Amino acid sequence: MEYRIEHDSMGEVRVPADKYWGAQTERSHENFRIGVGIETMPAEIIHAFGILKKAAARANAELKPQKMTSARLEVIEKACDRVIAGELSEHFPLVVWQTGSGTQSNMNANEVIANVANEFAGEKLCHPNDDINMSQSSNDTFPTAMHISAVLALEDRLIPAALMLIEALKKLEKENEGIVKSGRTHLQDAVPIRFSQEISGWRSSVERDVELIKLSLDPLRELALGGTAVGTGLNAPEGFDSLVAEKVSELTGREFRTAGNKFHALTSKDELVFAHGAVKALAADMMKIANDIRWLASGPRLGLGEIHIPENEPGSSIMPGKVNPTQCEQVTMVAVQVMGNDAAIGFAASQGNFELNVFMPVLAYNFLQSVRLLSESIVSFVKNCVCGITANKEKMHTNLHNSLMLVTALNPYIGYENAAKTAHLAYEKDMSLKDACVSLGFLSEEEFDRVFRPEDMA
Repeated sequence: MEYRIEHDSMGEVRVPADKYWGAQTERSHENFRIGVGIETMPAEIIHAFGILKKAAARANAELKPQKMTSARLEVIEKACDRVIAGELSEHFPLVVWQTGSGTQSNMNANEVIANVANEFAGEKLCHPNDDINMSQSSNDTFPTAMHISAVLALEDRLIPAALMLIEALKKLEKENEGIVKSGRTHLQDAVPIRFSQEISGWRSSVERDVELIKLSLDPLRELALGGTAVGTGLNAPEGFDSLVAEKVSELTGREFRTAGNKFHALTSKDELVFAHGAVKALAADMMKIANDIRWLASGPRLGLGEIHIPENEPGSSIMPGKVNPTQCEQVTMVAVQVMGNDAAIGFAASQGNFELNVFMPVLAYNFLQSVRLLSESIVSFVKNCVCGITANKEKMHTNLHNSLMLVTALNPYIGYENAAKTAHLAYEKDMSLKDACVSLGFLSEEEFDRVFRPEDMA
């Protein structure tokens, strides 16, 4: 491999000749051999860095034109566009397990953009610190990248996936109107419910989760950029914070604004904790929905068997013909991962010591992993399971009419205690509720038939 010599404030460093990164990136690459090639800084963070560096250059060009000249701005913008487009991903090798401020990834972005910009210029026009990092610090850029990436991920990936599931459930709900089945509480038989009502509970849960995620977006629109090292805005021109937020908004087509208190913005990560809480709420509901579906599909002969789900793959290497609820299983595993990530995010956010939180890379990694996994999980679940669910009407009817909890309909006529005696006798003697009730003398056959209508109980 061929190398070139780069230098930073600590001296010279050998860097692979075919890579755009510089000395500080190389030092991090060599010193943090932890999860290399696997747990690298998320692509969403790199994308956000491209946006914020372009926005910062534009703001500096307006506020400090003597330093951010039109010649520099032109090549920096071109370099940032390549980062935003994802064309330079191989030049961002750093792992999550680095400095907790994300300084090394900020410098990775500065060095790559500077070298690409200089390539466009045909000369050493841009310096990573003096030009690409102008009016900035790692301490305000990394939190800004986190907020930008979180908003884009939630709006572009997770919310559309959840809306896709909602539409599929609406269709399923409509297809199953009028079908009455046994309800269940505590995993035990309960009074009747329409299958469409059961589905509506799933749908409404996801709808509420989308509302909660949308509520969490507004605090994420506040950007730390302009706070520089400790929140005082040292070395940033007056008005830079508001102007750069406007530039980010223009570049993304989304609303962003400068944080009202930069000291809070640098050290506290409560906005991300709150937003991930909404993501976790969706994961919790996905766990419940997936479990309901695999319980209802259990069998095919010895379980509930009240619905059919698509048969996508063989389910066993030894039991011929076995088919498993694999899409439900992937959903529940993803939900567990999201819940684990939520714990890591909470712990990381609690570590804001003095003027800076130094657990930001792991927080960003877990947040974006949750959003990516849950988004892809939901899309897969919809396409490969939900859209193919059908009701086993015969099994639902059989289970409904075998349920002892239908005795609840008799409460107004024979009282709770007599209804309980009827249910216990029917269970102990393996007889119908009608026979038990009549044998106990609580109602005649004609009276029982007149008041006992399971389909009307839903």
